[in-house]
Amino acid sequence: MTDTQTLAVLPLDDSVVLPGMVVPLRLDDAQVRAAIDAARAASDEDAQAKVLLVPRLGGTYAAVGTIASVEQVGRLPGGDAAAVVRGLARARIGTGATGPGAALWVQATETPETGRSERADELAREYSTLAVGILQQRGAWQFIDSVQSISDPSALADVAGYAPYLSPDQKLWLLETPDIAARLEKLVEWSREHLAELDVAATIRKDVQEGMDKQQREFLLRQQLAAVRKELAELTGVPATEEQDYRARVEAADLPENVRAAALAEVDKLERTSEQSPEIGWIRTWLDTVLELPWTERTEDAYDIAGARAVLDADHAGMSDVKDRIVEYLAVRKRRAERGLGVVGGRRSGAVLALVGPPGVGKTSLGESVARAMGRSFVRVALGGVRDEAEIRGHRKTYVGAMPGRIVRAIKEAGSMNPVVLLDEVDKVGADYRGDPTAALLEVLDPAQNHTFRDHYLEIELDLSDVVFLATANVLDSIPAPLLDRMELIRLDGYTEDEKVTIGRDYLLPRQMERAGLTAAEVTVTDDAFHRLAGEYTREAGVRELERMIARILRKVAASDALDDGATIRVTAETLSTYVGRPRHTPESAERTALPGVATGLAVTGAGGDVLFVEASLADPTTGSSGVTITGQLGEVMKESAHIALAFLRATGPELGLPVGELKERGVHLHVPAGAVPKDGPSAGVTMTTALASLLSGRPVRSDVAMTGEVSLTGRVLPIGGVKQKLLAAHRAGIRTVLIPARNEPDLDDVPAEVREVLTIHPVSDVREVLELALEPAALAHEAAA
Repeated sequence: MTDTQTLAVLPLDDSVVLPGMVVPLRLDDAQVRAAIDAARAASDEDAQAKVLLVPRLGGTYAAVGTIASVEQVGRLPGGDAAAVVRGLARARIGTGATGPGAALWVQATETPETGRSERADELAREYSTLAVGILQQRGAWQFIDSVQSISDPSALADVAGYAPYLSPDQKLWLLETPDIAARLEKLVEWSREHLAELDVAATIRKDVQEGMDKQQREFLLRQQLAAVRKELAELTGVPATEEQDYRARVEAADLPENVRAAALAEVDKLERTSEQSPEIGWIRTWLDTVLELPWTERTEDAYDIAGARAVLDADHAGMSDVKDRIVEYLAVRKRRAERGLGVVGGRRSGAVLALVGPPGVGKTSLGESVARAMGRSFVRVALGGVRDEAEIRGHRKTYVGAMPGRIVRAIKEAGSMNPVVLLDEVDKVGADYRGDPTAALLEVLDPAQNHTFRDHYLEIELDLSDVVFLATANVLDSIPAPLLDRMELIRLDGYTEDEKVTIGRDYLLPRQMERAGLTAAEVTVTDDAFHRLAGEYTREAGVRELERMIARILRKVAASDALDDGATIRVTAETLSTYVGRPRHTPESAERTALPGVATGLAVTGAGGDVLFVEASLADPTTGSSGVTITGQLGEVMKESAHIALAFLRATGPELGLPVGELKERGVHLHVPAGAVPKDGPSAGVTMTTALASLLSGRPVRSDVAMTGEVSLTGRVLPIGGVKQKLLAAHRAGIRTVLIPARNEPDLDDVPAEVREVLTIHPVSDVREVLELALEPAALAHEAAA
């Protein structure tokens, strides 16, 4: 039967007292003092005063409390009044009651404990072990014996009321739960979590302590090392500190005066900077970079003009313009050296050559040959995809991860101040919010300015006037005009078929045979096979696809069983298809221009010259459609050329004998295959005019004729660019007659003689001449129609 008592309520703000706990309570709170006084007044002289300790969490009273006895009332050493109470049992609060004093009185019913079992005993032993472990972690050794001496599971669970790592809510749950096993199970869970937290905290504390000890040890060792170095310096004269070592290195290095002054200034700053300052790392890196640059190193140019030309001829076939320019540069250098002419006005005879041409013609590899011919170091700077201006000029040395720009790094890599620097793919440099790298190249490539080039990282003037810069590009359109103005332009417009055969036989075949592990005694490739490869399999400006075909042939040969018999495999034009399949490129001009309204034009792309066909058609008059339809992904300039061609024919149709009246009633459609490839430029104007005239007259365009040129409203044929590339493309496509603007006739001097001998080239100045040469005669057209 439960015991009900009438007790004075003693509220506990944000704290919980469990049975068995002995705690002191200050009497400065009115409610606490009233409860103690009331309990003492109501108790008998022989009986001990009792109160009901009720937790008040967040201003709300709990529904349970702890019956406690008032053990003692007195004063603390500081003079404050206090009472010591001991928790006796759990109790559930009932109805209100009356009693003496100003305290609140209630009926309290003791809550009997449940859950005594073997499970509770096991949990009590486990919790005792965990509690001892926590006490050991906290260093509370004086409480360990007390905990270990408690044998009653309920009393052991209530000891958790002293645990500082339990929150008031958790302690209130323990007070509200009479089941001993449930309390111990929850305490085991909470204790494990807290013990894990203590382990993590101990690990962190240990790591921090070890780090501090290491720093202190390092500091002491550095101080001792400095003292030892100082003593050694006095005995041997060796620099005592790293800073003094940098000073000695700078003074011993062969540096220009301005560089030496800047380096010594940084050494002074290094000596004044604390070891803990992040700036000390920047200064040391900067000094290392300056000391590694070859400020006074220069290679002697090879002034053997004949030998230099021999080196260039041995490495590359053709390219006479480039070879002549390099030989001229060497000849000028030789003459200046013989006459003792050095730097004039801060300038040397540095060269900046721009090699522009389609892929695969040998622009990049030419740089190495130029360096070998001149006896200079060679270094390549890849600019494709560079979008940050700091890649050229460098980063400020105070930035994290700062480094010099690519030009300075190239000088450092070359090991001399006068290398050959190849700026590869300069037309593929981009620009974004980080700046425009091509603008930074303006100073680098200007012979009038680059003798005082200043890198942002070094902040020292660097003389680049003796560097030979070679820039490579596929197209000129994406290179800014100011940058292009600083370079001497040399075009590499591609190879003729004979040159490809020579390159394939003398350069590509030996290299690929070595890679395939073959020898000349095991495989031979005839010139006829090379001609067929160049003409029918690899219609390109360069020789990369030709080299891939050669490699493919040699792989097939290496896998052939005939090699095991010791036979020599001979690759001829007739057996070529067994190694590389059927030809990919066959003449198609005759087939495409068999019908009126199709003309053959010539164009220049990033991959070199190419042949394109312009097709024209008239809509059915019954459809009622009119106007001009233009397809083939044409740019604005090319669309304008189509409108100009149509306007010219409408104006001069009666003179040319063309039925232009149909153009008013029937729509005109112009198409330029391939439709997936974007095209633009004015040079197709003549071709569009010829295609429309062929359509209106019913006279097909001659299949062996190709043309290029811009057309005006009055019928004038205006000059265009890329004549050499276009003629090479016509030669590769099997065209035999080419019409070019008369004002482009001087460009024929750049066309190889073997191409001019094969092609019949007609310079024209008026569209009427184009139509007379390009269209089939009327009689032949009627016979073909019949």
